[in-house]
Amino acid sequence: MRTYVVTGSASGIGKATADLLVERGEKVIGVDLRDADITVDLTTPGGRDRLVTEVTQLSGGTVDGVLAVAGLAIPAPATVGVNYFGMVATLEGLRPLLAHSDAPRAVGVSSMASLQPSDERLIELELSGDEQAALARAAELTAAPDTANLIYSSTKVGFSRWIRRNAATAEWAGAGIPLNAVAPGVILTPMVAPLLETAEGRAMIEQAVPMPLNGFAEPIVVARLLAWLAGPENTHLCGQVVFVDGGSDVVIRGDSVW
Repeated sequence: MRTYVVTGSASGIGKATADLLVERGEKVIGVDLRDADITVDLTTPGGRDRLVTEVTQLSGGTVDGVLAVAGLAIPAPATVGVNYFGMVATLEGLRPLLAHSDAPRAVGVSSMASLQPSDERLIELELSGDEQAALARAAELTAAPDTANLIYSSTKVGFSRWIRRNAATAEWAGAGIPLNAVAPGVILTPMVAPLLETAEGRAMIEQAVPMPLNGFAEPIVVARLLAWLAGPENTHLCGQVVFVDGGSDVVIRGDSVW
């Protein structure tokens, strides 16, 4: 039996992933703001520190997989706190516990929104590790509707770049820990539900996120991929951001990446 830490375990993709792993007979330490084994706020340094302390206690000091799923999609600084700094703190903070596993794995959640317009200044501040300046920049972006919507995509670009920059380093690949991410398209979660309540909203989402293969997806679709990436079978994927988006990446970028 393997021990997994899943953040965002109370709803959406995180819950689907935690439930799937439990069904497979694994031990799951769920983390969320509520209804979880560990209830912490990952927008705060204190919450991130407590996450590491409590996971260490509940796991006995050894974790086999870390799945950083918790996230927000609101046009506010808190999204930066969770989607970038909270996610990075989760992965880095729990990395020492992975060192004791025979098959350690780590995976986080990006988004196909990483292909959409973003704010390069916010991304640079994220990657520099300057959280206060990044939050201040996010607050500036909220001042206008045409820039507020750049916050979410900018956190996903920043996190994707962090994955690419760190996966092949001595701390991750050199320690035998595959570090990767998934990039979902539109997933039918409570976070997305308000956007799909009207025909106009649904049409807007379909235009922004084309998903020619089977349309919008249920959380379990992403959960299955996360479980594989965090499982012992994944021995050689390194620094990959795997799009599970019904074809959005293909439609938007075509063969430009090659």
